[in-house]
Amino acid sequence: MHRIGFFVCRGHDALDLGGPLSAFRQVTTVAGHAPYDLHVISHSGGPVLGNSGLSIETKPIGKRRFDTVVFVGGDIDPMQTPENIAAARKLGARASRVASVCTGAFLLAETGLLDGLRATTHWRYAAQLQSRFPRARVEGDSIYVVDGRIWTSAGIASGIDLALGMIESDMGSEIAREVSRFLVVPYRRPGGQSQFSAMSQMEPESDRIRIALNFAREHLAEALPVERLADAASLSLRQFGRAFRRETGETPAKAVERLRTEAARLRLQDGSEPIEQIALAVGFIDPERMRRAFIKLHGHPPQAIRRESRSNEKR
Repeated sequence: MHRIGFFVCRGHDALDLGGPLSAFRQVTTVAGHAPYDLHVISHSGGPVLGNSGLSIETKPIGKRRFDTVVFVGGDIDPMQTPENIAAARKLGARASRVASVCTGAFLLAETGLLDGLRATTHWRYAAQLQSRFPRARVEGDSIYVVDGRIWTSAGIASGIDLALGMIESDMGSEIAREVSRFLVVPYRRPGGQSQFSAMSQMEPESDRIRIALNFAREHLAEALPVERLADAASLSLRQFGRAFRRETGETPAKAVERLRTEAARLRLQDGSEPIEQIALAVGFIDPERMRRAFIKLHGHPPQAIRRESRSNEKR
């Protein structure tokens, strides 16, 4: 029997735990036997208060060993105590598969297990994770990422996607499909699927900045200097630059690059169009500039997106 430990800390998120835990539990219903032995654990055991105000009873780690350990997300600061980090290192060293849901990636990163590996977390915290743990290769828009024995998922409900991916790896696609039907969730959202669109991530407050972003999205193949965007927003260059940075957290040039990268990613996933042609169609001067943008934003080149998309189609 495969033993799975869900490690929780004070301030854990109920859905980060409940989603994947429910997926693994439903395998028994679907398969007719219990392949998983599930435990909710914490450093000291006993009740652990979540960020919703509800407590969950946990077992102490002690000398327990698990085949899979899942670090459950929630409030970041409470999980990064010396006791929790020491416990995470011990659990991670013993397990054959280690995972995190949402901000649980911060605790996983403290163990050093993300060094040199691809990983993801909730899009809102991806930049923070990359900044605090520069040796990790954070992909801020993936649903989940698998790199060797390390699995990481994005925010909240994506823990279910991660669990279904593990179930498929352990039990096969038919079992995973039936579990997804039982849970009334999509069977497979590919790990590389975007968590969000670039437009939704920037979320500007004012109509004028939204107008500028929409203008940029509709004219990606053309030159988009900041002067042209300011003109579309009916703002002076100085007013536009300040307002754009304040409302989106990015410079106009960086935002345009993000929009172009997103448009290219969708074309890479949806067809067999040559990469050189895609680069020109979305406004990159040449494929090399697009490649650098992909690596900077996602940690891998455009070719990796196409390979993963084709691999998913064959499953």
